Amino acid sequence: MTVDNLLHLANNSGGVLYVIAAMLFVALTIIIERSWFLQRAASASHAVLDRIDRLEALNAGALTACAEQFQALPMASLLKAAGRLAGQTSTREELDACLDEAIMREAPNIDRLLWVLDTIVTLAPLLGLFGTIVGMFNAFQVLSNPGNAPTQVTGGVAEALIATASGLFVAMIGLVFFNGLHNRVRSVVHQLETVKAALVNRLAARTHDAAKAVHEVPRPVVGKFASQGV
Repeated sequence: MTVDNLLHLANNSGGVLYVIAAMLFVALTIIIERSWFLQRAASASHAVLDRIDRLEALNAGALTACAEQFQALPMASLLKAAGRLAGQTSTREELDACLDEAIMREAPNIDRLLWVLDTIVTLAPLLGLFGTIVGMFNAFQVLSNPGNAPTQVTGGVAEALIATASGLFVAMIGLVFFNGLHNRVRSVVHQLETVKAALVNRLAARTHDAAKAVHEVPRPVVGKFASQGV
């Protein structure tokens, strides 16, 4: 099929095929960008869990250095929040609430633009059907011209159906990748929750050990002698 034929089909569909082609380009762009981003986020989550398991001392400096390694990823915000809390005496509930806030702030960035892909999946078949209806109008206008054979309508109807087929094609591609990306978003959020749980457990244990050490400090000898009246 030549370019002239494609332009002829697009013009007969009332320009709908141009819109469908633009939607296909947008959908492919979102699919590639989100797939790359979510793949990096998943890899960063595994790397952070390995780093936490290997760290002997989970302090603010180590967490900040780890966050700088994963800049522009959701994991960096979580590690920075944990680094700020590492130098404070916080309870498990406070740690959990602060890290939950960091995850919620990053949630819109994780599933960004997926709503556009969802809209394309829904809109593409409707636009294809609209283009087919416009093409059918043009096809049946042949009968209004004297001297045209009714068999000429067949070719126009076949051309009109290309718009519907194009819309369905874009919707099928978008639906497959939308479901796949949605599943990967849930996986990344689950990994963030796993990292949060690991950070809370270790930071809470560290705070508990520090508080226990403070309570177990022996009284000064001078105080003991003073209590004995020496």
